Amino acid sequence: MIEEQTQPNTAYAICGFNDIPSRRAVGFHLMIQDEDGSQRPWPIIVVRWGKQVFGYLNRCPHNGVNLDWERNQFLDPNGLRLMCGKHGSSFEIGTGRCVDGPCKGSGLTPIALAVLDGDICVTGVTLVEDDQNSPEEG
Repeated sequence: MIEEQTQPNTAYAICGFNDIPSRRAVGFHLMIQDEDGSQRPWPIIVVRWGKQVFGYLNRCPHNGVNLDWERNQFLDPNGLRLMCGKHGSSFEIGTGRCVDGPCKGSGLTPIALAVLDGDICVTGVTLVEDDQNSPEEG
């Protein structure tokens, strides 16, 4: 058995680029492994906007709740900003900066993403790999 060494540039494919339609956001419930070996839930949001993808931790800076007001419902009624379903804070898709609501001036925690060979991948973390890397069914 070959022991797997985790490199800082490891990329984990979480879905195909075309699995997320343009101007849509999808939530993923992943598990990451910290440097001390402990594992913890890592809920993230992936937004596809044309040829770009943006990733954020699915946690409102106002009070730590998940953003989706219904499963996989992350965008405001106009589909132009991410929105917290609990208190209505809205966030710029490209920056994660809160532009309206109780957490105005703060922002979402960005997640490093890359598109490799047609897959959207997370980078900069160590994922616990199993079959949980699938989008939520709605």
